[in-house]
Amino acid sequence: MSGSKSSDASFAHAASVPPAVAAEHPLGLTIHTLPEAGGAMDAAQRTRHGRWKMLAVMLICAAPVIASYFTYYVIRPEGRKNYGELIEPQRPMPALPTTALDGSPGTLPDLKGQWLLVSVAGSQCDADCQKHLYLQRQLRESLGREKDRMDWVWLVTDGQAPPTALAPALQQAQVRRVDGTALAQWLAPAPGHTLPEHLYVVDPQGNWMMRFPASMDAAGAAKAKKDLERLLRASASWDEPGRPGKP
Repeated sequence: MSGSKSSDASFAHAASVPPAVAAEHPLGLTIHTLPEAGGAMDAAQRTRHGRWKMLAVMLICAAPVIASYFTYYVIRPEGRKNYGELIEPQRPMPALPTTALDGSPGTLPDLKGQWLLVSVAGSQCDADCQKHLYLQRQLRESLGREKDRMDWVWLVTDGQAPPTALAPALQQAQVRRVDGTALAQWLAPAPGHTLPEHLYVVDPQGNWMMRFPASMDAAGAAKAKKDLERLLRASASWDEPGRPGKP
């Protein structure tokens, strides 16, 4: 009976406690593991958000390059035709060893960072070779204030030095001796032609991306100039004069 009276007294006491006081002392049914699970979920969510932000930053950085190539290759007005042949897929520049006219060693990728207008010929440079060198220089000069974004390059495919008489004309050129056989694994002529018959365009990232028709004359050079101007306009948002780390 005493136990019954004790129980009745406890229930009576609980009933007499005001609601406000009872709210301050809820029944001990709280599950203490829930906050930990919630914290783990928050951490996972923050990780996902961080990854999305990183991806967004990478896309923003790459957007100018992607947009310029998309504009040039895809959004082209109807009826417009390039004079030069686009190379698809583009061919990355190989790490071939080179030698400058002063004998200093280097590699082909040393030329990256600029648009390149490239000719290929043996060191003796016959009449066609000399015409290409002239057209390269004239095309670069015709670009006006944009000319500093483009170098004209002569790749000499043998180990001999060019004739001394050519030296004054080559002062503004980038001349490198390179193995012709290895070079032919990168640049290629149109069917039925040879490597020295063309001028080649390489973008600042080192990709061969255009080949001008063989035996280009003055009329062809005017059309080639328009192609070069379009390329420079399309890349203006991300390409700057000069190679990275060099004046």
